Amino acid sequence: MAKKADLKDEKTVETVVQEAPKEEAPAEEEKFAKSGKKSKKHIEEVKAEEERQARKEERAKEEAETEKKPKGAKPITRPLIERRGKNYRKVSEKIEKGKIYSLSEAMKLAIETNPVKFDATVEAHVRLGVDPRQADQNIRTTVVLPNGNGKTVRVAVFAPLDEAKKAKEAGADIAEDVEFLKRLDKGEIDFDILISTPAYMPKLGKYARMLGPKGLMPNPKAGTVTMDIEKAVKEAKAGKVEYRVDKQSIIHIGLGKVSFGADKLLENANVFFDSLKAQKPASLKGNYVKSVYITTTMGPSIAVENLYS
Repeated sequence: MAKKADLKDEKTVETVVQEAPKEEAPAEEEKFAKSGKKSKKHIEEVKAEEERQARKEERAKEEAETEKKPKGAKPITRPLIERRGKNYRKVSEKIEKGKIYSLSEAMKLAIETNPVKFDATVEAHVRLGVDPRQADQNIRTTVVLPNGNGKTVRVAVFAPLDEAKKAKEAGADIAEDVEFLKRLDKGEIDFDILISTPAYMPKLGKYARMLGPKGLMPNPKAGTVTMDIEKAVKEAKAGKVEYRVDKQSIIHIGLGKVSFGADKLLENANVFFDSLKAQKPASLKGNYVKSVYITTTMGPSIAVENLYS
């Protein structure tokens, strides 16, 4: 009996030893510096960058294999005329490529090549040989088109009460004194041209940032700062147009509407070109007018012979 008891005790001890959890050897923790190249953060960033570069190289290889294009090859694009609308392409066929038209021919052709249904504006675009950075070559003036430009112009006058009354009689839409400044304080700009007397110009200085970018600030060169308010209003209503050279030495001006007909448009164009010729700077060397194009709002351009070189 004693032997059986001893065997039982030995089995119990073996079971306890087997069920006892084994103590794992402590893993050696990787040691990192608190900062610098050996810090944990820096090492992780380096690994992430290496993985990113590897992915980038793989993508580059895949693209090179799929494309297999010769070096220096440019993407194939359709000609500009093919990217135009159907109506534009149809009317542009009436313009002979490389031909220089006379001004009268260009006016008739502009009407025929108007691709839109609305009453489009006939425009002139003139490239000059001037340098706009030179004060005497920075062309800016006005011209009164005999047949108007086809636009309804809203004229505002800022002047003393007696002048404002005359302006109202001459056809001004707005003619006020102090009340006009209250409109500007509210941000109300319901006019296309602003005319003022020289004495009232300092009062408009406060609103230069609001009026200037819209081209509404009165200017002596544009004839909108004057003592003869009544005359300025009548001219503005009759079709007085301001034109000026831009940074690319080009003048853009609307000569009227398609509905005017070729004769009236030609009359307006002749008056404009006579005005432009009179603005030729005395210091200019070389050609004054380099190129002239006539077009409608959304129509093709028509090259015009240079009458004023």
